[in-house]
Amino acid sequence: MKLILLGPPGAGKGTQCKRIIDRYGMTHLSSGDILRAERAAGSELGRKAQAYMDAGALAPDDLIIAMMIGAIKKAGGGYVLDGFPRTVAQAEALDAALARAGERIDGIVNLVIDDEIIMRRLTGRRSCPKCGAVYHVENLKPKVKGVCDKDGAKLVQRDDDKTDVVAHRLKTYHKQTAAVVGYYEGAGKEIITIDAAESPDEVTASIFAELDALNDQVG
Repeated sequence: MKLILLGPPGAGKGTQCKRIIDRYGMTHLSSGDILRAERAAGSELGRKAQAYMDAGALAPDDLIIAMMIGAIKKAGGGYVLDGFPRTVAQAEALDAALARAGERIDGIVNLVIDDEIIMRRLTGRRSCPKCGAVYHVENLKPKVKGVCDKDGAKLVQRDDDKTDVVAHRLKTYHKQTAAVVGYYEGAGKEIITIDAAESPDEVTASIFAELDALNDQVG
């Protein structure tokens, strides 16, 4: 299978993606991971991306597309695209590249969840600056409030977990993703909508039920 995994920050994409690739023997293609790898390798694409990032700008669509198409070619089999495509332009370019190779996306797994739940999940996270352990003020409390169980360090809230930042990330995600989902619906793609407000295991069970059926179809 060749899948796209969509979901807002805090929806549990990381957890579910790992379970999907483990169950179906697929390759995880994360746009963020691939971008970092290209930069670390000092490739031409990585150097170009670094130049944009050093200037405080997002890497343009054509550069991200080139990176992802290259990674897809290397994957050689089933894969899950994570963090790509983010825009309709990227989706169109992906479809065109796959069509030239005689391939296509089999399905889109779309994790949906209320913004209020996302806000509670993300703004409630606290991290240990020393060991990296993650806690939550509601459902994963440390033994001593505000202190890491492992090393006694004072827990902190990461900048990207602050209310205004999370709200901006969600607004951007919804604006982009609504258009991408609409594009694929118009193209007749299989959209698998999953309620991500359930427990991680319940979400996984829902995803597997849908993907087992899709896997039988694509054979």
